Formats: sequence, structure tokens, C-alpha cells
Amino acid sequence: AAGLKEGITEVHIVGGLHPKLPFSYYTTLIREIRQLDPILHVKAFTAVEIDFFARIFKMSIEKALQDLREAGLDSLPGGGAEVFSPRVRELVCKGKISGERWCEVIEIAHRLGISSTATMLYGHVETIEERIDHLQQLRDLQDRTGKFTCFVPLPFHPENTPLSHLGYTHGVDDVKIYAVSRLFLDNFMHLKGLWNYLDEKFAQVILHFGVDDLGGTFV
Repeated sequence: AAGLKEGITEVHIVGGLHPKLPFSYYTTLIREIRQLDPILHVKAFTAVEIDFFARIFKMSIEKALQDLREAGLDSLPGGGAEVFSPRVRELVCKGKISGERWCEVIEIAHRLGISSTATMLYGHVETIEERIDHLQQLRDLQDRTGKFTCFVPLPFHPENTPLSHLGYTHGVDDVKIYAVSRLFLDNFMHLKGLWNYLDEKFAQVILHFGVDDLGGTFV
């Protein structure tokens, strides 16, 4: 609880797909975090994890989300979206839920009144067309639900991955991603950059290309 003295207002939790922990571990985790400070906003578990809970604990997506919300869950992070293209997912995140399933889980959460962010991991094997298809699916989903709070482009970091030969994204491409996202996602209120993905100086630059929020202070 000492960290809350620093003005922390949100706790963001993502993790792996643990094969043995009971569902009660996750609900207890959220309840105990909420007890630290009633103002805390708990943003926890990506669509990938929610799908995993439903499968491993043999419950519906709705039931998993309702139980987590009852424990104190406020919203979902937007991770796991990567790029929705099946071709890309086969190369970059084989075995992860499909882009279609990601959208399905998020839409169910939105229908239950649980908001979320949305992401796109760019700068690896995807084409420009696949990027635009990803943005189009997010925009269509936002038209249906209105519960995305912001969009967060994530530049691919290649080190220590099987795709390390691809290298890093280029600054001009990064700027284009943010500028085009801001124009294309006209139904998203906010566009966020993560300064620890971009570095502090470049994060300042993209504030002039549609970004109105900076995140990435992780403990």
C-alpha cells in the first residue's frame, strides 16, 4: 500500500496463462487490490486471458467477466490483439486466440458494461493492408459498442525473439501510424503512446501527431 502514496490511481494487471491456479486466485487478487484504496481503478486481464479462464474453468465468457467484475474489475487492457490477420498471427503469435475471438471477447465485455483499451502491435511481418484491416475492425466494433476508451499502437521490439532479424521500426513509420490512427479511428476519444516503448523524446514528438495521452510508468 506504500506505493499508493505516490498518487497511483490505476492498477494494470496482465500475465501468463497459468495451467494450475484456481479461478478464485484471480478474484481474490482483485478484491485484495481494491481493499488497498477504494479509488483504485483495476484494469486487469486481456481478452486472451478471459478466453483462457472460460476454457480452463469451463464457464462462459459472460460468467467469467461477471465474476471478475463482482470482485472489483473495472476494465480490460487491450493487449493480445497484435494484428488481427490470420496470416500474421500464424507467424507472430501462433497458438494465441484468433483476432476474431479477441473481438468477440471484447464485444461481450463491452455489452456487459466493462470498457477496454485496444492495441495494435506493428512493425514486424504485417502489410499496410493488414494494418488498415485491423483498424477497420476496431472502428466497426467501436461503432457497435462505444466502450473502447483509447487506442494504443505498440511498436514491435525484436530483441530476444525469433524475429530479431527484422530490426526496429523507423521513426517516420511510427509517426505515420499515430497520425493515421488518429484520423481513421474517428470514433475513439483518445490515442495513447507508451513512452517506454518509444523513448521519452520521441514520445514528446508524437504529441504533435494525434497522441493526447502518454502511459508506460510501470512498477
